Amino acid sequence: MARRNGAKNHRTNHRGAPARVAPEACVARLSLYVRELTRLGERRVGYVSSRLLAQQLGLTDAQVRRDLSYFGQFGTSGRGYEVQRLHDRLTSILGVAGRTWSVALAGIGNLGSALLAYRGFGERGFMFRVAVDADHAKVGRTVQGLTIAPVSELAALVRKHHVQIGLIAVPVESAQAVCDQFVASGVRAILNFAPVHLEVPPTVWLRVVDLASELESLAFYLARAHA
Repeated sequence: MARRNGAKNHRTNHRGAPARVAPEACVARLSLYVRELTRLGERRVGYVSSRLLAQQLGLTDAQVRRDLSYFGQFGTSGRGYEVQRLHDRLTSILGVAGRTWSVALAGIGNLGSALLAYRGFGERGFMFRVAVDADHAKVGRTVQGLTIAPVSELAALVRKHHVQIGLIAVPVESAQAVCDQFVASGVRAILNFAPVHLEVPPTVWLRVVDLASELESLAFYLARAHA
């Protein structure tokens, strides 16, 4: 779930004309398209149809065409989408083409450590610059090349390293305080893994990843299938 109140949603497509505002679900699917296009590119596939792209991702070809139409016209009549061109355009739209984003992580427990170890972030331009924890026993340790700092230094480190994205992987009772530190230090994009509602100002993008809720949703469908 993402939230940003009072934000302007003006966009232009690749021809410079005003584009419709894409729904959040559509934006989330862009990453899926990029991953599949990357795989196709590695196999030296030149063109891909909306139908094939949809089949590989469990979508419909109408959904693929509708999603891409929010950002312009990319297909070639009779041939489909040029794989490399579409890949480059979508990575540019997502803001990950040829640039890196500085990330700070609060909470170096099991989840936090796993996040730091995941190589996919770096491959997509998301670079961890700061890691903090409230546990004094962890402070000073090095994890994945980062020295863990006390959470009290979070704001100062965020400013020092020009952090743009904050990740919260702390216990529920500490999440809002950490979030407030991110906001106060100028971070405008936060990904929260703590299963709790956080208050942020209208100028901040907040996304929430509740792993337990996702598992419960799966359990719901499983239970109904076996009822």
